[in-house]
Amino acid sequence: MEKQAAPETDNSQDEPLFRHQLAGKSITVLGTAHVSKTSAEKVQELLETGEYDGVAIELCPSRYNSMIDPDSLAKMDLFQVFKEGKASMVIASLALGAYQQKMADEFGIEPGAEMRMAIDQAKKMSCEVHLIDREVGTTLKRVYNNVPWWKRMGIVGGLLGSVVSNEKVSEDEIERLKDGDMLETTFAQFAEEAKELFEPLIDERDQYMAARLEQIVSRSENKSILAVVGAGHLKGIESYLAKDEQITTPEALHQKAQTTIDRLDELPKKSRWPKVVPWVIVAILIAGFAYGFSKSTELGMQLIVYWVLINGSLSALGAALAKGHPLTVVGAFIAAPLTSLNPTIGAGMVTAAIELYLRKPNVGDFSALRKDTTHISGWWKNKVARTLLVFFFSTIGSAIGTYVAGFKIFNSLVG
Repeated sequence: MEKQAAPETDNSQDEPLFRHQLAGKSITVLGTAHVSKTSAEKVQELLETGEYDGVAIELCPSRYNSMIDPDSLAKMDLFQVFKEGKASMVIASLALGAYQQKMADEFGIEPGAEMRMAIDQAKKMSCEVHLIDREVGTTLKRVYNNVPWWKRMGIVGGLLGSVVSNEKVSEDEIERLKDGDMLETTFAQFAEEAKELFEPLIDERDQYMAARLEQIVSRSENKSILAVVGAGHLKGIESYLAKDEQITTPEALHQKAQTTIDRLDELPKKSRWPKVVPWVIVAILIAGFAYGFSKSTELGMQLIVYWVLINGSLSALGAALAKGHPLTVVGAFIAAPLTSLNPTIGAGMVTAAIELYLRKPNVGDFSALRKDTTHISGWWKNKVARTLLVFFFSTIGSAIGTYVAGFKIFNSLVG
């Protein structure tokens, strides 16, 4: 059996990296900051040595396609996004991208410049390019499933808050984020304070990328591979690769890696409760209306007025806060009391459809979307982002209105 060399961690470089021998092949994993000039320069420097015949990058197919096709946002079918229930995911992705873009603008470098450099240099050097990160949609769904429902709004609020914040980050601070010991300490604290986030966002992806590297080693012709990953994943990947260093045959390595990937690609099973609870609430409300009318027609009508005014007003307020068209605000007021009694369609679907009809985004709005969302006013100026906000805020308003009106109706019945 061939003796595997122990992983070699290189701390003498400007950028943190480690080298690992696996099944007779060499893997160099470089830790980068996604908005760092020196990271991009280091990628170029390493690839220009001619030492590598394969390049692995921390991108999934979706993010890779977005990077090589910057106009992909312009091809987005907004109505389809709302219909498929992907509006919240699009908003979260825009907020993440906006935060990264805002930091990048401060330092005059494009987000993911080191990944772009890796792709461009790999093509120039005729190196094979491998995508090793898990599909972003799968990661977000596993994060969503892992976080208790009462914390989910806090995550969205934190994302949006990071875009609005005027706090500046120095370039020195970004460079210091690549210090290995500091990263270990930071993520150890993160895991302790928010394990439900750390596991799917960091640890699972460490396992996934390590497994993908093992697949490359076991299946590709590449003898020496450079992997470019965010520095926060460096120690985790090193740890998971070290656990499998005794596996020497390509077949065993591939089988083990595939098992890990299949497990981490599995989408969480959808709970029945999110589908059942809305219908239970509707049944209770209808029963409340019926009980009110059984006591007196006047009481029954009063309950309906409470329902319409509270639910409709709060949804309309959400649409107004998003600076929706006046007719969109009126539509929210009319639609919310009705859609709240039909869980198959939400108030946001109706308001977004009205807003799209009245203020149809043009190609320029889609093209400017990523840039506009880097500052708070841009979310309201850009027609695409504003439509997303109309959907989001009117939906939240209707949801709050359902519970507020429900309690008002209950108090009226027992009072």
